Amino acid sequence: MPIPDDKRQQAERRIQAAAAALLAGDIPPGGRCNISTLARQAGISRATLYRSYPHLKEQFEHDMAAAVASGGHPDPRDAQIARLKAGNAALTTRCAQQDQAITALQDLRTLTLSRLAAQHDEIQRLRAAARTGNVRALPPAPRDSPGTADRRRKDPDAGHCPAPGTTTMNRGTP
Repeated sequence: MPIPDDKRQQAERRIQAAAAALLAGDIPPGGRCNISTLARQAGISRATLYRSYPHLKEQFEHDMAAAVASGGHPDPRDAQIARLKAGNAALTTRCAQQDQAITALQDLRTLTLSRLAAQHDEIQRLRAAARTGNVRALPPAPRDSPGTADRRRKDPDAGHCPAPGTTTMNRGTP
C-alpha cells in the first residue's frame, strides 16, 4: 500500500529534522548517532527508513561520514572513544619506553654490583697479602717546608730534583 504524498512529505521532514539534530550533537539519552536512533527520533521504524526513504538514509550516512572525516564527531561518545584510543596508544608507547629504561637500569645495576664485588675481592686479597709480609709499605710523602707550595704554584719544576747525569741551567742567565 503506497504512502499518501502528504504523509510521505511529513515523514521526510521529520527524518531530515532528526538527522540534522543528530548531526548537530543532539543525541537522546541511550541513543547514538546512527540509523536506529534516526528512525526512532523521526517516529518511523528502521525497516520503513530502509525501504521507503533510502535516499535520506544514504544522505544521513554521507553527512555523518563527512563530519567524521572533517575531524568532528556528532556523537560525543564516538569523540570520547577516539580520544581514549589515542590516549591509550600514547600510554602504550610510554610504557614500552619505560620498560626499556628499566631494563637498561637493571643491567647497569648488575654491572655495578659485579664491579663492586670484584673491587671488594681485590681489597680483601691485598689486605691478606699485607698481613703475610709480602707487601712493602710505601714511605710517607715528604712534608713541604713553609713556602714550598707557593714556589710550586709559580714554578712547577721547583722542588724537583734533576735526573741523574743531567745538568741544569740557571734560569736567570741566557
